[in-house]
Amino acid sequence: MANRKVTIVKVVASNSSNTTSGSLGVISKKLQAPSEITPLLGIAEDESLQGNANKDVGDLKDMFASSTPCSASTIYNFGDSNSDTGGIAAAFYPPASPSGETYFHRPAGRASDGRLIIDFIGSNYQQGADFATGGATIMRPNETWFQTGVSPFPLDIQVEHYTQLKDRAPFIYNQTKDECIRKRLPKPDQDLGKALFTIDIGQNDVAFGIRTLSFELQKAAVPNIVSQFISQVRVLYERGARTFWVHNTGPIGCLPVATAKVKDPVAGYLDEIGCVKYQNDVALLFNKVLKEEIVKLRSELTYAAIVYVDMYAAKYELISHAKNQGFEDPFTTCCGYHGIDYDVYCGNKGIVNGSEVIAGSCPNPSKLISWDGVHYTEAANQWIANRILNGSLSNPTIAISRACHK
Repeated sequence: MANRKVTIVKVVASNSSNTTSGSLGVISKKLQAPSEITPLLGIAEDESLQGNANKDVGDLKDMFASSTPCSASTIYNFGDSNSDTGGIAAAFYPPASPSGETYFHRPAGRASDGRLIIDFIGSNYQQGADFATGGATIMRPNETWFQTGVSPFPLDIQVEHYTQLKDRAPFIYNQTKDECIRKRLPKPDQDLGKALFTIDIGQNDVAFGIRTLSFELQKAAVPNIVSQFISQVRVLYERGARTFWVHNTGPIGCLPVATAKVKDPVAGYLDEIGCVKYQNDVALLFNKVLKEEIVKLRSELTYAAIVYVDMYAAKYELISHAKNQGFEDPFTTCCGYHGIDYDVYCGNKGIVNGSEVIAGSCPNPSKLISWDGVHYTEAANQWIANRILNGSLSNPTIAISRACHK
């Protein structure tokens, strides 16, 4: 599918200034009145992405030949910092340089040197809105953004923000004479059944458990977290959504911010590639329960097409075979310093081994997987996007361009 320029609106609140990084890369944004809707930064036309949705299809080509591409031109996204394309700049503090240096050549509201996976997905759509907020959780948080970087906009609030946009946009569309605003708003007669709804959230719920709960309590909390996730899919369905592209959560125990805290581990603490095993075990349990509940949900939501995407497998594959894929050590951070007793996040100053350091960028971010110890570089994000868009890691096995088919 050839790429087209996409217009996606981000509904935001008034700006503050400066930047803060949470313990797991958590940034945030808030809904604004419809009259103040602003364009999303950076999901834009990129000729280098042409054909990505069908790249590496290989043996899957015949499998998809019997179904026609969906007619969706609109995308709505919900999630955390893995797909937040400007939240921190809208609600709290904009990310500092060198964030955004690779593609935007300036900070652009993303926890990366450039584009996120959602940017590559969004390049094939003409319109939409991103409700993701960095640091967002599925469950309502009992922490504050100023303490731990956890977003005050969990999944249910993001769904409410979508509802407000859906309900208010027709009035603004019909009242305004500004064609620039009209282009960014969904048309009053838009068929939501043809829009794509992407969801990528859960990492911060797993991270919260790792910080605050015993391993047994972390596992016990998973069914309730997934139940809340499923309830919000139902709400979106009730409000017109029909096509869902759902990412499971990635291997949190492979993040450099986690592996850097390990010293003289006992046998079995790390897995075969060097990731913190018990942290990944919780993520895998979350993914298992999520997949089971999505399978059940398909029979309940008669008109919905719900695709479960194994993001964990894609990211773990990249980390496991980093050098074969043109990357260097997968546990090295490009921007920032992490160790046993210190964390200096990208763009900040801090003390490491008694000396003050400034967390700047590495010489070549495209050679590393991790941007800041928590989030991925643009090069890694593009690799992952290429890996998932053809549907080979999805249940059912279907490309994103055909996700509307049950």
